[in-house]
Amino acid sequence: MADIDYYFSTLSPFTYLAGTRLEENAARHGARVTYKPMDIMTLFARTGGVALPDRHPARLAYRLQELRRGSKKTGLPITERPMFFPTNPAPSSYAIITAQKAGGGNLGGLVHGLLSAVWAEEKNIAESDVIRAVLEANGFDPDLADKGMLTAAEEYARNLEDAVSANVFGSPFYIVDGAETFWGHDRLDDLDLHLAGKL
Repeated sequence: MADIDYYFSTLSPFTYLAGTRLEENAARHGARVTYKPMDIMTLFARTGGVALPDRHPARLAYRLQELRRGSKKTGLPITERPMFFPTNPAPSSYAIITAQKAGGGNLGGLVHGLLSAVWAEEKNIAESDVIRAVLEANGFDPDLADKGMLTAAEEYARNLEDAVSANVFGSPFYIVDGAETFWGHDRLDDLDLHLAGKL
């Protein structure tokens, strides 16, 4: 059974555009996914990335084109400049970490639901009510939004350190069996081929 470490930010539009294709790939090949939400802004600072406000206008314009094209290809609606972006990603990340430990719900659905809240529904995922609603919609106890905060905060920080050590530099980022790396929602077909032993 392959193990996939899935590094991502709950604010990343490209992670939103991945939809639930990672989970579909993993189910098809019997792979196990470990969800590792991380602080993307600190990751950028430590791995040579450039924060959105500091990017050249040419890069910003290209990003918007990629978002439009990605939305059309995936069929996922997207708001290119959502009302609550950026916001504090920590509360939603803590909820994912706590839900992963608790089990019993649809973790992939939770991650996608939080991303969808930002990029398609104009909701603020730093707000407890928003997080609670997405937890409940995916079969988790909504009270997980307010539980295990200290432990989740420690794991969130550890995920960042793990990401830097594993040469992660963006979101979404997938690492199979600690070795084969894939960056971006547009590499999920390659990940699928790799899991099938064809790439």
